[in-house]
Amino acid sequence: MVDFRRGAPAGRRPAQGRRSFRRASDPDSEQGFGSLTIDGPAPLLSATLTLAQARSLLARRLAQAGKEPAGLEARLLVEGATGLRSLDLLTRADQPLGQENAARLENFLGRRLRDEPVSRILGHSGFYGLDLIVTPDVLDPRADTEVLVDAALAFLREAPVARPRILDLGTGSGAILCAILRAAPDAYGLGVDLSLAACAVARKNLDRCGLADRSSVLCGDWAAAMAGRFDVIVSNPPYIGLDEAAALEPEVARFDPELALFGGQDGLDCHRRLARDIGRLLKPGGGAFFEIGWRQAQSVNRILFDSGFGHVAISRDHGGRDRVVSVLRV
Repeated sequence: MVDFRRGAPAGRRPAQGRRSFRRASDPDSEQGFGSLTIDGPAPLLSATLTLAQARSLLARRLAQAGKEPAGLEARLLVEGATGLRSLDLLTRADQPLGQENAARLENFLGRRLRDEPVSRILGHSGFYGLDLIVTPDVLDPRADTEVLVDAALAFLREAPVARPRILDLGTGSGAILCAILRAAPDAYGLGVDLSLAACAVARKNLDRCGLADRSSVLCGDWAAAMAGRFDVIVSNPPYIGLDEAAALEPEVARFDPELALFGGQDGLDCHRRLARDIGRLLKPGGGAFFEIGWRQAQSVNRILFDSGFGHVAISRDHGGRDRVVSVLRV
């Protein structure tokens, strides 16, 4: 999870389609006055547009609505609507869009202009070089969370552990666990989530990435459902405070599940649980890696210190903000 508060320029509001008016005859009128009826906005995309024209028109419309990067989103939506790959869009640039593709792309555009993220529209998302299934039951994996994967993999490269055991608490889509296991071919991973629907998505993604024989998914109340010890524990817990809900971007507030967003009034309830549980679940010499809100580093550090952990480090995301807490159990 990552902070998507309102703070960056929001861009222009989506331009509203202009309604068209037509006059229809009024059978009750002897004077021949027509009655005024209202049609919806005319479709932006037609079947006769070429793929290149449709992509360009879509990018321009998205940019006008403040959806950036508009060019990338346009390409992804055209690929999703047509079933073509990026290379196909170049080699078949002059191919007509076609009626079915035009209708599908028009639907995609309308949904995006109503703030639905591209990954939600298409049902999949890229993360750490993987293409993962995304449903309304799981958090949309985001680039800043890749910093957590980097930190865990750096630890595994330096730690002399054969066949390390990885625990992902609150696994959601399984994105973090998939990325770590894909890069650490001798590791075994267990993902835990309270949501049965999220567990089903994680299982599909692990299978999709060819990791079925090195992973398990357990539905349960986080560490309360766990026994045994692990070499690495990772978690992207809910860390947005309830008092911050009104400041969330609409792409997050309306489309990410609340269970994966909110960590109590101050956003730190789950980190308190993690600090309490990792001492029981982490092997001596093991490492734990948690995502945090960009203003939570001091608070989480204090929680961990009060729980007896002195070896704590902070990693920053691609924007230079505090994002990941690393804990070493000596």
